[in-house]
Amino acid sequence: MDERRTLKRQHIMFYSRVFDRQTGAFMGYLGNLTENGAMIISEEDLETDKVFNLRIDLPEDIYGKPVLNLSARSVWCKRDIDPNFFNIGFSLKEISEDDQELIVQIVADYGLQGFESGD
Repeated sequence: MDERRTLKRQHIMFYSRVFDRQTGAFMGYLGNLTENGAMIISEEDLETDKVFNLRIDLPEDIYGKPVLNLSARSVWCKRDIDPNFFNIGFSLKEISEDDQELIVQIVADYGLQGFESGD
């Protein structure tokens, strides 16, 4: 299956913790984000082509809610440049208009301008 990203993901200047909402397990830290996808930096590798219910902690509750709850499918998993970590790519599913707007605002506020992920 050949999937192409339509939006360049921007690295985020804060490391929000990401959890699996079903199990409560800590999955890793948010590495980059768009309205269509995200990358998590994790100490564990992860099965691909599986749907996860993610909880992303937001910084200091400045967006009117402390977390962003999203459904996402794991698309790829590969070892980071640091061999102690894995980068995991997700395709976001069924995002509400409010959450899409929130993601756009987060990227505008915390994205590193002019520096996109090459994943």
